[in-house]
Amino acid sequence: MKIEALKKRLDRNRPMTSITIRIPEDVIEDLKRVAPLLGFSGYQPLVRAYIGQGLRSDMERLEGDTVSALIASLKRHGVSDQVIQEALSEVTQQ
Repeated sequence: MKIEALKKRLDRNRPMTSITIRIPEDVIEDLKRVAPLLGFSGYQPLVRAYIGQGLRSDMERLEGDTVSALIASLKRHGVSDQVIQEALSEVTQQ
């Protein structure tokens, strides 16, 4: 993934669109129960996180992009989006 695309992905204020998806009620109840335990404000942010994880994983596999893999690894190790964004800014300004 290109650096500019990564910057857009890390922007918390990117445009959102509403979708409708049918999910079994028991799955929604499980998501609602698990979300606060994982630090999410509700089940919808958790669903977005799950979708994002799966999408990044598939994109890495399909594109073989080591930068995306590095960012995902940094996030798994607790590096904040802000620190990653600052590092990307430093790299792209050189």
